[in-house]
Amino acid sequence: MPITDSDRRPFPALSSDPQSVRNRIDALERVMENLVKIPGLNRGVGLDVLLDFVPVVGPTAAAVLGSYLAWEARNLGMPKSAVVRMAGNIGVDWLLGMIPIIGAVPDFFFRSNTRNLRIIKRHLDKHHPGTGTLNATARSSSTSPR
Repeated sequence: MPITDSDRRPFPALSSDPQSVRNRIDALERVMENLVKIPGLNRGVGLDVLLDFVPVVGPTAAAVLGSYLAWEARNLGMPKSAVVRMAGNIGVDWLLGMIPIIGAVPDFFFRSNTRNLRIIKRHLDKHHPGTGTLNATARSSSTSPR
């Protein structure tokens, strides 16, 4: 299936404003956790799981890429406790990935990058509410029957 212009997403800006950070972390999480949808499971597989099939180097590369989210969190001024929690998620993901071949299975369910994205989004929603793309009231009103 060819990629059309409407399928292309612009590369997120490299500025340090909260909206650009949100766009970049969303893009990285999409690549790491939801690159390809698995038919029938309705779940995505990303680079994180695929890298687990390369012993030692793959999980380490995935951990380095996942550490970018923690780096962005630190640059946003998030509390150290949140950044440490994110580092713990990355560490668990790395340890799971170090189990040759089989490590991809628990890593498929753990999804450290999605967990870390949630932590950052909570902070952004609280401290920079204008960066949200869809707030809770708009979501609930669009799902209510008319």
